Amino acid sequence: MLGNIIGGFIVILVGVTLAPTVAQQVGISRGASDGSTNITGAAYTIIGLVTLFYCLAIATTGIGIATVGLRNAGLM
Repeated sequence: MLGNIIGGFIVILVGVTLAPTVAQQVGISRGASDGSTNITGAAYTIIGLVTLFYCLAIATTGIGIATVGLRNAGLM
């Protein structure tokens, strides 16, 4: 139980720590710094959503791991 809860917090901590790096790389791939990009239209919009999906995946994973730990302990 405790291992799963600690694991969930570690996943969240590492994911949140890497989120600015992911956002920076998405900005670079969209050409945010100098305006020169070959990505247009729908692809430009979807690449912009990568950071959102990354953060949602980290949160979902951490909550899922913690929920399994609580369920194994009989608290949920």
